[in-house]
This record gives sequence, C-alpha cells and structure tokens, in this order.
Amino acid sequence: MPVVDIDTDELRGLTGRTDTSDEEFKEDLFGLGLEFEGETDDGLLQFEFAPDRLDRLSVEGVARSLRYHYGDDRGVYVPETNDPEWTIEVDESVPDDRPYVTGAVVRGVDLDESGLDSLIQLQEKLHATMGRGRAKGAIGIHDLAMVKGAPLQEGSEPSITYRGVDPDGDTFVPLDANDELTPSEVLAEHDTGETYADLVEDLDRYPAIYDELGLFSFPPVINGKRTEVTTGSRELFVELTGTDQWTIDRMCNIVCYALSARGATIEEVEVQYADGATAPSEYGAELVRPNLDTDEKSVSHDRIETLLGIDFEREEVVDCFERAGLDASYTLDEDVTYEVEIPPYRVDVLHPLDLVDDVGRAYGFDNLEPRYPDVGTVGGRHERSRLEDAVRTSLVGLGFEDLLNFHMTSGTENYDRMNVEPGTDVVGGGDPVEITEPYSEEYTQLRTWAIPSLVMLLERNTHNAYPQDVAEVGFVAERDDAENTNVAERRHVAGAVARRDASYEAAKGRLQAVCDDFGAELETPRTEHPSFIDGRTAAVVIDGDAVGVIGEVHPAVLVEHDLEVPVAAFEFHLDALER
Repeated sequence: MPVVDIDTDELRGLTGRTDTSDEEFKEDLFGLGLEFEGETDDGLLQFEFAPDRLDRLSVEGVARSLRYHYGDDRGVYVPETNDPEWTIEVDESVPDDRPYVTGAVVRGVDLDESGLDSLIQLQEKLHATMGRGRAKGAIGIHDLAMVKGAPLQEGSEPSITYRGVDPDGDTFVPLDANDELTPSEVLAEHDTGETYADLVEDLDRYPAIYDELGLFSFPPVINGKRTEVTTGSRELFVELTGTDQWTIDRMCNIVCYALSARGATIEEVEVQYADGATAPSEYGAELVRPNLDTDEKSVSHDRIETLLGIDFEREEVVDCFERAGLDASYTLDEDVTYEVEIPPYRVDVLHPLDLVDDVGRAYGFDNLEPRYPDVGTVGGRHERSRLEDAVRTSLVGLGFEDLLNFHMTSGTENYDRMNVEPGTDVVGGGDPVEITEPYSEEYTQLRTWAIPSLVMLLERNTHNAYPQDVAEVGFVAERDDAENTNVAERRHVAGAVARRDASYEAAKGRLQAVCDDFGAELETPRTEHPSFIDGRTAAVVIDGDAVGVIGEVHPAVLVEHDLEVPVAAFEFHLDALER
C-alpha cells in the first residue's frame, strides 16, 4: 500500500486550518481512507492509503481532499492554463520501446525546502506506482531558466527535442555528479544509473532530451545537473516519457495539480511527433498538453441507495458528489440517473461503483447503519445463468461438444489469423480491450468474439478423428466509450462444424434448431465477412435484430490453422434469445 509523508505545518497552511491539531488531522484523514502508520525520523506523519488514490501521494493532494471534506471547496476544479510557448519535438530516432512524451511548463512557483521535498516525494512515488518503477512512465522536472530552447525554425517558439542517442555518444553531467559522462558510462558508474540500467541497457539507442546546448536529460534514468531544481527555481519544465501516452498524461496532471496548489500557473506545451516517430494512435501526431479535460460517468440513484443502504434525497446525493470533488446533475427517467463529472487528476474512477464509494465517503461510512431486509429470501440462479445452461443443453442435444475457453487472447489470434481488421463493423472487428502489462504475448487482450477460440481448438485437435462439432457460450468484450467502464461486455453463443461434408446448410440447420428451442424467429440475409467465403456467408438476424454471423470458414483461414477439412461456424449474442 502507498505511504505518504506529511508535514502537518504544511498541511495547515494548504488547508487554511491553522488551529487543527495533529490528532484531529489523523481522525479526519482516517475518515478519508488514510490510516496513520507512524512518524519519520524528521517528524513527518506517515499515512497509508488505498493504491487507487494516487492524487494523494503529496501533501498538496492530501490537503485538497481535506478541503473538500471540510466543505471549504466543492465540485470539480480545473486550473486555468496559459497558451503554449514551448514545443517538445519527438524525433523518429526515439526508441520504439519508449516512444511517448508529454509535459507542461509551470510558472510562478514558490518552493521552500518543504515544498521541494514534497515535489521530490510525489515524483518518486509516482515513479513507483503509476510509473511501474519508471518502466511505464518517468518524470523529469527542470529549472526552466536553465533550459535553452532551440527554435524549430526562425521566428518560431522555443523547443526541446526527444530523440535517441548512441550509448557512447553525447555527454552530460548527471545529478549528483561532477564529471561529464556518456549514457553508457552513467549506467556503469553512477549509482542511479546502475539502479535503472535494466530499463534501457538492451536498447540500440537510448532515450534522451536535448535543448540548444545539448543533452540535458536521460530518461528514465536521471536528469542533468545543469537544469537541477532548487528552492530558487521559479519556473519549471516538466517532461514525462514512457510506454503509454495515457499513463504519462495522467501522471503529468497529478504533478500539475500539486504545483497549482502552491499558487503556480500551468502553461501548456505542444508535442509534435515527427514523420516516422511512433505517435499515440488514439491522439494523433500533434498534441497540446497537459490534457486537463474532465471525464463523465453515470450511476443510478437506486444503485447508490441499494449499495449504501441509505434513503437519499436527490439533492443530498449531488451534495455528496460535490463534497467529494466531483460535479453531478441528474435526469428524471424511469430511474434517476446522475451524470458525474470527474476531474483530470482522478485516475481511479473507472466504474459506477467508484462513484458510489465517493458518495459513501462524503456521507461518512461511520454514519452508515446496517439495514436488514424485511422478508427472508431464497437464493437461486441468475436468469442469465439459467439461459446459458439452457442454450448449452440445446447445443449438446444437437451433437456439439460444450467448451469453456480462455477469455484472453492476442491480436494475432483474434484478428490477424482470422483476416479481420480491428475497428471494423464486422462481427469480431471491435476495438480490443488490451492488457497494459501482459505477462505473455499469447494473452494481451480480451477476445472480441468466440469463433477464433473454436478454430484454435480445432487446430490443436487435427490429430483426432472427424467429425468435430464444438460450441461455446462464453464471454467477449470490446472497447466502447459509451459504456461507463469504456468496455462493452457480452455473452456470445458460437458453434463450429468440422467434417469433410461441413457446409453452410449444416451450420444453418443447427442454428435454426437452437432458435426453435427458444421460440425465436431466425433470418439469414446474405452478408460479407472476411473470415468466411463470399456467397456462403449470412448475417444472423433474430426477431428482427442483426446479432451475429454464419458461414463457411474461408480457405485462407483454414490453411492458416492447418485445417484440412471444411469448417462452418456461427456466432450470435446470447441475449437475442431472451424473449
């Protein structure tokens, strides 16, 4: 669990609660989910908290939470930003293993020793948590007065360049050193270099940041001494590099909010990915950062009351959201639904349950009382489980072998070997839900459809006799920004017939029988799908809704999977049978 070291004098200054005692702070912070762990040798109080609230890794973030708790602040706060003057240019020579960069300029900051210590703590704890030990994201903070911006062209604004450098190429003086060293010498001779050498030592070119005077930062290892931040620094350049643009953008937001709390002004920077550089596909080659756009999630009034066991008035819920640092409005439909605005430093709000948690904390979990049901209940299977079992029974009765496959797969298996392009409208062509740090190249994302799993099983079973008729009722998922979780989760029914006489008609007959078992009307209008043979492919339309695909698997797919017999397959949404 993360631990933050707090100078309570700093906390009093940032909250405006000059008369609050340390013991009162401990009690108030406990109500916010921060548990007192002890004191450091320097007299700082240590608090442990849940790893989801990384905005509380500094005294500034803790003070912000307390101000909302006390009612001194309400709703979403987004600091105003100045227009960009600086540019970060990303050269095509940047290693593909660490291609992304973001940043911000901070002006008018006033750092005393405590403020500088807090900034350093925030930097290192973000490295350890969101940055995954600097592997996923690393922060460099520089004295802007010592950064000499090189104009991209005459008359343009100043810039720095993120590029690759030969390990034994240019030299610089790293922090805590007096001699100029090449990047490879830093890894071999400097204590910090030795610590983080494993992050870059296998690269042909190392990540590096240059200004007009030359190399001044070697991310993710160490900054240069020339741009070191001191208590005399009044303007800062914040740069972050990493393997994921979303992660470093959010890390940058947390740093910017912490400095804004000390009265600093945030200034945007332009990030320009050159032709040939690896630009983030979701944002494009030209970015303006920091990205302080708010996000939105929704949650129903009934869900809040059910989970917390409290009968709320609608305005009470809005008040709780505002005291949690969020903004909320509600709509009156069949059920009251709250549209909640999320500030950019909150990286933890991913699901409606996170919103319920914020309401509970603002209300006070200590104020919750157990509420027992008025009547006894008898447990039973969920209706979806009943439907799944019934469909499985129907499929087994038609001669299929029931399967349960892994939900995780790879882009190669889910798309490439099935001739499907991600981000297309065909069945299985949805945008993938990717695993950010997969342990295996075989399992890097959730599958978007189930037929690839069946075909892979047939591939592994080529040594067995035919016919092989296999089916599955299983989980699939794809990216969908319209969902609260940004993920659309579904259950699909899939079946495959592998035999020498396998045909569209054979699969169609089985599919028709399943629909008849559930009183569903089936139509199969002609369609096209890259995994199936043209002219032998149809859409699955159940009770008027297009819910799947059926057809004879394309010979190219069969050859790719070393299958020597024809295969016909179908797949459709399970909930199409809920009538």
